[in-house]
Amino acid sequence: MPIDNDHQPSDPTANPQIRQEILDLRASIDNIDASLMYLLAERFKFTHRVGELKAIGGVAPADPEREAQQIARLTGIADAAGLDPAFAEQFREFIVSEVIRHHKRIASELGDTRPLDTFN
Repeated sequence: MPIDNDHQPSDPTANPQIRQEILDLRASIDNIDASLMYLLAERFKFTHRVGELKAIGGVAPADPEREAQQIARLTGIADAAGLDPAFAEQFREFIVSEVIRHHKRIASELGDTRPLDTFN
C-alpha cells in the first residue's frame, strides 16, 4: 500500500509498543471526555431548574458569597488533585458563563427581564 505523504498519521512513531500504548491511552482519554460531557449535561439539568426557580420566585440575582465559596472550594479541590487552581477557576468561569446564557434564555421565556443570578 503506498504511503500518502499529504496525510501525516496522528501518531508518527514507528515503535509498535509505543504506538500501542499511545492508542490505549487515547482510548482512556476518549472515555474520560465522554464522561465529562455526560457529567456536564447532568450539571446543566440542575442549573436549568435553578434558573427556572429564580425566574419564577424572584430570587435576588446575585450571591457574591456563594461565588466566593465556590471559587475557594474548587481551587482547593484542584490543588489537592494536583491541578493548577487558576485552571479550576477558569474552568468554573467557563461553565458559569454557559449557565448565564441558559438562565437568560429561561428568564426571557418566562417573561422575566431582570438579570438572573448565575451563582448556582
